[in-house]
Amino acid sequence: MDTKKIIGFLSDIAKNNNRPWFADHKDEYLACRDSFEQGVCEAISTISAFDPTVSHLEPKDCCYRFYRDTRFSPDKSPYKRHLGAYISAKGKKSLHAGYYIHLEPGASLLAVGAYWLPTNILTSCRNEIMGNIDEWRRCVENKEFVELFGKPGGGVWTDDHVDGRGFGLSMLKTAPKDFPRDYEFLHYLRMKDYCAWITVPDSFFEGTGWLPRMAEVFKTAKPMMDFVNSVIDDYE
Repeated sequence: MDTKKIIGFLSDIAKNNNRPWFADHKDEYLACRDSFEQGVCEAISTISAFDPTVSHLEPKDCCYRFYRDTRFSPDKSPYKRHLGAYISAKGKKSLHAGYYIHLEPGASLLAVGAYWLPTNILTSCRNEIMGNIDEWRRCVENKEFVELFGKPGGGVWTDDHVDGRGFGLSMLKTAPKDFPRDYEFLHYLRMKDYCAWITVPDSFFEGTGWLPRMAEVFKTAKPMMDFVNSVIDDYE
């Protein structure tokens, strides 16, 4: 994957996010897209070694469109400022938790898990955590997980800012409806998603050395992801 070319193009589009400029540089975009998809193909192969459920995927099953949907957004910029791929066994449009690769100048990252879950599934996840709290704690309180991703609510990831690590994109201020306010591990029930991430330097994806490093990050979070998927998959 030609990271320098991709990051260079994304830096340029951030400064020239308009259709005339893009039309003049479309060949450059297509070359970057092809290079990114090759990297995604290599990532799928690497992940498949420890998670065979994704082995059938192709880049087209994982890569997101570069064109933004601006219909309901105050930001009318037509193009994204990043390239992203969601490697999930049931495809990028499913609720099934998976692995995410994100290239963006100054905000590149790796993420694992599920986000934007419907209320009924999120409620079921909370019930499952309460019912199997010891198993859940083994997934998210072991040394490796905490050192990589931190604790619930410890990081922020928005379109404009991303912290170096995080576990949970957002948290409720208090206990969710119909859950006990005095529960010892309430912080896990207050989570509005079960997604963990770390940022990486833009140069992280250069060469081939990033693949085993990516695998170690993803393997650390896989038990958490599998726990959540055991609930999500009952609905899909």
